[in-house]
Amino acid sequence: DRVLVRIKDLTVEKADQEVWVRGRIHTSRAKGKQCFLVLRQQQFNIQALVAVGQHASKQMVKFAANITKESIVDVEGVVRKAYQKVGGCTQQDVELHVQRIYVISSAEPRLPLQLDDAVRPEVEGEEDGRATVNQDTRLDNRIIDLRTATSQAIFCLQSGICQLFRETLIRKGFVEIQTPKIISAASEGGANVFTVSYFKTSAYLAQSPQLYKQMCICADFDKVFCVGPVFRAEDSNTHRHLTEFVGLDIEMAFNYHYHEVVDEIADTLVQIFKGLQERFQTEIQTVGKQFPCEPFKFLEPTLRLEYREGVAMLREAGVEMGDEEDLSTPNEKLLGRLVKEKYDTDFYILDKYPLAVRPFYTMPDPANPKTSNSYDMFMRGEEILSGAQRIHDPQLLTERAKHHGIDLEKIKAYIDSFRFGAPPHAGGGIGLERVTMLFLGLHNVRQTSMFPRDPKRLTP
Repeated sequence: DRVLVRIKDLTVEKADQEVWVRGRIHTSRAKGKQCFLVLRQQQFNIQALVAVGQHASKQMVKFAANITKESIVDVEGVVRKAYQKVGGCTQQDVELHVQRIYVISSAEPRLPLQLDDAVRPEVEGEEDGRATVNQDTRLDNRIIDLRTATSQAIFCLQSGICQLFRETLIRKGFVEIQTPKIISAASEGGANVFTVSYFKTSAYLAQSPQLYKQMCICADFDKVFCVGPVFRAEDSNTHRHLTEFVGLDIEMAFNYHYHEVVDEIADTLVQIFKGLQERFQTEIQTVGKQFPCEPFKFLEPTLRLEYREGVAMLREAGVEMGDEEDLSTPNEKLLGRLVKEKYDTDFYILDKYPLAVRPFYTMPDPANPKTSNSYDMFMRGEEILSGAQRIHDPQLLTERAKHHGIDLEKIKAYIDSFRFGAPPHAGGGIGLERVTMLFLGLHNVRQTSMFPRDPKRLTP
């Protein structure tokens, strides 16, 4: 007649109830005729007391004290109100008085890393000489690292981003599509692709779902989005690059101006930010304990600057750069700081990029041949979305491809997509891991990729 209860639901309202809890042994400490255990489920934990008495013998106390850390146990007991707040536990007002304990799955006594070390802020560890866990050790033992409260919070919040992305776009009338990841030609027309053996020929892993998003627009789907893996064979060993990441992609036909699409994408991201702040405060605060960061700020409607305005701000700050020069990573970050100082926002749009620095399929600006109808979106000074109005006229697309020196035969299928009538359209691709990283103010995208892939890591 005992009820299986989640640790997060064990509050003073449950006091004096008999319950059954399944969790992991986080810590154990024997003291005389008592043993104090901390039971953990995901981000939540509670103190459990095994004491010699009516329901527990000396042998049971000894047995409980010898259960190895990270073992999974079933505990039957009574919820009691704590005499004083229990430090170090999420459930501070109650504790569990154990009557029976069963080991469901025992862990090996020697762990590759200690969870307490893995959630300790680096500054704290440096100050008092206690251990912290480096990134490679975490990733080599990812199963253990993912059990930490911080990792649990990160990936719960990341799940929330996907949920909010879908919710918002479906409410806006978008249709979710699924696109092929094995393709016959490089989707971006470049060389940074993974080649795979495909029966008696070769194929490639998709760098982007863009061609298929655009084909759906040509097929009168009007507004589409997809969530799926994206592959980039770039030998980039930076804090923000992965060879496989999750793309949140959007494509949409418009009636009068490509800013209809820009505004729709920006509003989608704003709805995600608002949803995260409303629904995931516990997770945001959990991550903040280990990685302190200022709360993410954004404006509604979103700030939109033209590229020339961004360049002017950089020049005013002492940066020398040409009108048609692309932003370097340091200049992106500097511009992010300048925008934050001037407009008090961590999220903004940079519009009207120079045509020379954008891909061949980007629509030139009809009012200025040197600029384009393209845009990037930034969080905390780092790009999270690159987008543009696409050229939907096959003749102009062919001319632009020739201008970029692209082999027309390799992109024939792409150009042919527009030969049977294509509406004006625009879109963009968002990196899920980057959004998670920058919203939480983390410093490496590998922290927000569950099992990251980069040029040096293919396991676990």
